[in-house]
Amino acid sequence: MVYELGLDVDALTAIDTHVHIEVGDDGHNALPQPLVDAASKYFKTDAPRPGLDEIADMYRERSMAAVVFTVDASRNLNHRPNSSEEIARGATRNNDVLIPFGSVDPTRGTGAITQAERLANDFGVRGFKFHPTVQNFNPSDEQFYPLWAALQDLGLPALFHTGQTGIGSGLPGGFGLKLGLSNPMLLDNVAADFPELAIIMAHPSVPWQDEALAVATHKQNVYIDLSGWSPKYFPENLVRQANSVLQDKVLFGSDFPLISPDRWLKDFADLNFKDSVRPKILKDNAVRLLGLLA
Repeated sequence: MVYELGLDVDALTAIDTHVHIEVGDDGHNALPQPLVDAASKYFKTDAPRPGLDEIADMYRERSMAAVVFTVDASRNLNHRPNSSEEIARGATRNNDVLIPFGSVDPTRGTGAITQAERLANDFGVRGFKFHPTVQNFNPSDEQFYPLWAALQDLGLPALFHTGQTGIGSGLPGGFGLKLGLSNPMLLDNVAADFPELAIIMAHPSVPWQDEALAVATHKQNVYIDLSGWSPKYFPENLVRQANSVLQDKVLFGSDFPLISPDRWLKDFADLNFKDSVRPKILKDNAVRLLGLLA
């Protein structure tokens, strides 16, 4: 069954554009246990990772929608990924609150393209999630350009992790994960060479926040989601730009289950945002970018 939107957009209070399905229907975790433990320590949470239907219930209770996904880093981590097909099926049975994104491993070459096209055409995913550091690839390397071209042809957005990550944080060698692969400047080439591909830079891009703001300001097809950090820790320049020149290009995202939407929204309410900008960040920009009224 192909996913179809079932959202009552007018009734939604917000759209969370960044929610991980960390545990599959079979109980399998998307990451090796040392990385799960390191992320829990980094984010100061030891709460259990909920399954997809539990997440749907939580967002339904809040009259919110959520973009849900996993990350396929099977080659770099030597760990079986969770199933994007399963996530799409779960979103289909919860299509009043969930919007599925797919994930493919770019290092698989033509196999990644075939899988992306299958997820889009046969399962109805509405975008794709990538984590260059965890998947161990440089998005600006032209060997990956055929994949970006395929996503551009499909008309689906690509969501890239940027900046520091809690995955592997504090472990020897950071579990071998390389932060530089998530420098947002690497996405500038992609945005320039694929102008019809909508690119979402996930998270405040510390320590490269100025670079992220520059790319989002310069490239019409680049957006920023605000997930992964409590808003009270947002860099001042990010808040200033989101409240002004980038007000139509910034999206609410929590990074649940590591940060809850309740905590994010509580801290966001304390920031000095214009009344005209808040609804754009919380819902309106995502509605437009994701084509939720189409």
